[in-house]
Amino acid sequence: MTLAKEGGPAAAGRAPVPPANPPRSLLERLRQAWTAPRSPQAVVLILALWLTVAGNLALWRALAGLQSGPRGVAVVIGVAVILMAAMTTFLSLTAWSRWMKPLWLAVVLAAAVSQHYMLNFGAVIDTTMIANVVETNVGEARDLLTWTLLGNVLLVAAPPALWLVPLRVTRQSLARKTLRVVVLFAASLALGLAVTAAMYSVLAPLVRNNMGLRYLPNPVVPIWSAVKVAIRPLTSRPKAIVPITAGTALGPSHAKPGKPPLLVLVVGETARADHFSLNGYARDTTPELAARGVLSFRDVWSCGTNTLASVPCMFSSLGKAAFEKRQAEHENLLDVVQAAGMAVLWIDNQAGCKSVCERVGSASTSELAGTPAGNRLCSDNECLDEALLEGLDARLAALPAERRSKGVLLVMHQMGSHGPAYGRRSTEAYKRFKPECRTTTLGDCVPAELVNVYDNSIAYTDHVLARTIDWLRSQDAAFAPAMLYVSDHGESLGEFGVFLHGVPYPFAPDAQKHVPMVAWLGEGIARRARIDPACLRGRLDARLSHDNLYHSVLGLLDVATPTYDAGLDIWAACKRRDEG
Repeated sequence: MTLAKEGGPAAAGRAPVPPANPPRSLLERLRQAWTAPRSPQAVVLILALWLTVAGNLALWRALAGLQSGPRGVAVVIGVAVILMAAMTTFLSLTAWSRWMKPLWLAVVLAAAVSQHYMLNFGAVIDTTMIANVVETNVGEARDLLTWTLLGNVLLVAAPPALWLVPLRVTRQSLARKTLRVVVLFAASLALGLAVTAAMYSVLAPLVRNNMGLRYLPNPVVPIWSAVKVAIRPLTSRPKAIVPITAGTALGPSHAKPGKPPLLVLVVGETARADHFSLNGYARDTTPELAARGVLSFRDVWSCGTNTLASVPCMFSSLGKAAFEKRQAEHENLLDVVQAAGMAVLWIDNQAGCKSVCERVGSASTSELAGTPAGNRLCSDNECLDEALLEGLDARLAALPAERRSKGVLLVMHQMGSHGPAYGRRSTEAYKRFKPECRTTTLGDCVPAELVNVYDNSIAYTDHVLARTIDWLRSQDAAFAPAMLYVSDHGESLGEFGVFLHGVPYPFAPDAQKHVPMVAWLGEGIARRARIDPACLRGRLDARLSHDNLYHSVLGLLDVATPTYDAGLDIWAACKRRDEG
């Protein structure tokens, strides 16, 4: 039998033999790549790449606004390499087995949530912000849960989740696994350090001149901040409170016949000084206060840009600089006033007093739940600020009589203008500026409507403060009354693409730091403290800050203590020297 030669007549008559591996369509190739088993090290590399590209839009947006042209492209590429190397270094520590899937998914989810708030509110997810999140209440959290949040989270988290959940992660021997993790860790760390060193001359001045950039790498900064907050209680030993009340006593005015002082200190929330018409704002947001002849100090600056930072600082004797460097907690203004023998009560309409009121009496508007006043002023686990005034006569009468006879300090902690649900911070009667923005996704608001809804919250605060003054006037027969209002921090309303508050203080906009401070002095306390109101009206543009609060309250109540500094007492320069 003779075999036909290749290419001969016999060969020509045969059907062609199909190739062993026929070409596949692009779709099939993509499907195979999507479902192919991966090693744990490959998984973390892919996740690092995805998070670098899709989870850092805030960083890429910021860099695009700072750099342009070929140099800008080079900077973005270099930063992307550094960021991916950093994330790979971090994630390589988890590249051990398929049991790491929940942790990987949690990292992706954290990145998605963080990016939402970075992009839509200009938020900075640092340790202070994480601590604020931990201490927030149900009402505040509810205001931030929106459909936009869900959509933005799904855009970032859904693709890797759909890939990762069914993915078969290959098994490796312990030795092989350890070697690959060590190599991946060392290589990514070396790459990140090498590119950082090569670009240092470019990146150093860029970051130095734009400090906000260092808070944008996502999820590196949010996760690192969360870890620091989580381990802080484990690494810090309980420290004794540093006492500052030694030598505290009532001043000479208390030895004279007369009515004891009654000061209502109102801690405002998220109010901007430049949105008070008392301070020159074009809109009439504070007509009721203006009608009561208050003093509005126009150049006052906060200690921090969020409640957790500002409230403990403003009640401290240390001042902002020393407070931020302290190595231990100290007693505060409330401790000193109580040590002098006066009655002190903190009334809260917020998420707590941030440890300031731990050693004095306290109450909360949440106690109104189920009462007629609560039904009228409260809903969905939060109350309007008028709830602070409910039952105030009874609260005052319930204070120890001996202390009450020496003087009373009532602190009212407002909900104020807390965002993003500004519309919930005012009643219909005080919604003067319309239309209001009705969404908590502030980036979707028409700017004018966002200002309207915020200004309505200021108008309602004006009403609450006016009612507080009217209540104080009703106490004039038994007390020498006064009110002092100061906000804990301000608020951004979309300027520079930033919303809400909490931007780190060194580069926070003035809108988050310039706060209102308003005083009303009854004739009795002005006479008792020997204060010349005309003199004060000439000093309303003096530069002041939260540092002045501690000393000014003690000066007004005439409490003598070694930590008092007359140079920081806003009334001291206007006290008449010709009266004993």
